[in-house]
Formats: sequence, C-alpha cells, structure tokens
Amino acid sequence: MKKTVYLGLGSNRGDRAANLERAIVGLAAAGVQVVRRSSLYATEPVGFGPQQWFLNCVVEASTELMPRQLLRAAQQVERSLGRRRSVRNGPRTLDIDILLYGATTVNMPDLEIPHPRIAERRFVLVPLREIAPGVRHPTLKRTIAELLAETSDCSEVRRWRASGGEEGRAAGDGVATGRNAVEESA
Repeated sequence: MKKTVYLGLGSNRGDRAANLERAIVGLAAAGVQVVRRSSLYATEPVGFGPQQWFLNCVVEASTELMPRQLLRAAQQVERSLGRRRSVRNGPRTLDIDILLYGATTVNMPDLEIPHPRIAERRFVLVPLREIAPGVRHPTLKRTIAELLAETSDCSEVRRWRASGGEEGRAAGDGVATGRNAVEESA
C-alpha cells in the first residue's frame, strides 16, 4: 500500500540546486515518486561552525517502501551524489531526512519518525508549510503552520530561485556561486 511521505532535502556543496534535482531523480528510481515539491530556500547553517549556506526544499512523495527501506533508499541516493558522513551537521553535497511517513511513528536507534527536530527547524518548517500547512504532526498534534508559528528557531530562511538556468548568488546566502539569483524573505 502506498504511503504519503515528506522528505527534507538539503545541499551546501557543489551545485546545490543541481544536487537537489539529481536527488529527486534518484528517489524516483528508488521507488519514491515525488508528488509535490516546495520552492528552494537559501538557509543559514545550523549546528556546525562557519560553512556555506544550504539550499533546502521539502518534497511530498508516494512510496510503497517501508520506513527502514525508505531510509536505505535515501542514504543510497545521498551516497550516489557524493555524501560522506564525516562531521555531524557539517557541509554536505546532499542530505535527505524523512520528516513524516503518513501518521506513522517509528522509534529505532537508527531511525526516528517523525524527524525528532522538525519543530525546531525553520529550514524544514518553512518549505513544509508551503506544500502542507494543514498536515498534523502525529505526536505533537499540531499542524505544520502551527509548529512554524510557535518555533523558537530564528535562523534565516529565504526563498531562492535561479534565473537563466544557472545557480546564482543569493544576497546574504554566504556563497558565491554564480549570478542571476532572486531571493525573497520567507
């Protein structure tokens, strides 16, 4: 039976926008069909010293994979795009987090669903609210819109888009990556 899942994608190394696009293609090949996706957001790094800003988005997907299978598929896509787990919260070509898996809760040593820090992360809540504001967190019993309104996280999250098909420099994103980007506050 197909489940609706929400995944958070992020990248702050290389061509960040292209990394996110390749991740979506890789997920589809692994049996995770993206139904909707948020805009891209330039986001301030959280939890690890100075590093380049991330591009983040959230996707709503449909899959028959069970939670642990979904985790393995996501990790395989990360590895295929050069992800090496060396420093927690450090720079990475790609990060895929399972945010929600329907209304299911999972509590295992290597997998916790809903994502345990979803309510503390604007870089997840802003794009998730864009595509699923009324979805209810299965344990906190709050909608995504409510969680965003209540979060104490004050990190910067800005809508980002490239023009001319190139990844651009988003003003204030701390990364010189080209030209022709447009950014709006979220």
